[in-house]
Amino acid sequence: MNSQIENKSSLNGKRVIILGGSTGIGFATAKAAAAEGANVVIVSGNQSKINNALSQLPEDAEGYAVDLSHEENIKSFFEQAGKFDHLVYTAAENLNLNNIDQTDIEAARKFFNLRYWGAYAAVKYGAPFINEGGSVNLTGGTAGTRPAAGWSIASSICGAMEGLVRALAVELAPVRVNAVIPGVIDTNLWDSLPAEDKEGLYNWAKDTLLLGRVGHADDVALAFVYLMKQSFGTGLNLVVDGGTLLA
Repeated sequence: MNSQIENKSSLNGKRVIILGGSTGIGFATAKAAAAEGANVVIVSGNQSKINNALSQLPEDAEGYAVDLSHEENIKSFFEQAGKFDHLVYTAAENLNLNNIDQTDIEAARKFFNLRYWGAYAAVKYGAPFINEGGSVNLTGGTAGTRPAAGWSIASSICGAMEGLVRALAVELAPVRVNAVIPGVIDTNLWDSLPAEDKEGLYNWAKDTLLLGRVGHADDVALAFVYLMKQSFGTGLNLVVDGGTLLA
């Protein structure tokens, strides 16, 4: 590898902003990027979670409490944050799954606010500040390709995210725009499920998936680090699912 390519692929000294970075996959990505020498900035709506995350990150890490469900907050954050190299968006609320006949449509609209429109706004207001060679990295899910009963809203969001990634890769080039598509990952996003349903989901994963286990946040974090470090892939929806789509 020549020195020019090697320098482009390094995260050392790069500024990485992670929206949703105080817990779960976002926090795992912050730790992984910091271990590669990146200067990480974590953003979420809960100051106590940010403080806890910062206590486990290098001293140069930054953290900001921002309600990412409101466009104006996201706009203001990026105007104050200034230039950076890589954007990672993992922000999401706990999942609620309902069959369509039990779905409150007005309540269901709110799931798009953080997971989809929050990501959309982050790219809209963050992209102008991305340095040359930088990237945008969003989050989808395997429900977009292989949903189960009760997953109509989650599947819709995941499918929309994959299309958004391809469209933005064209629109924002040469900024790279990609997404990670996780399968069943053991994070706090499943905590809203009844305990027996959550246990049943995890047991299904262990019994069914090709790799025989539930995924961990660190597994997904490595995919985000790869997408930031590589320099010739854009419009990618990188699946990290333990074999979910093949099982």
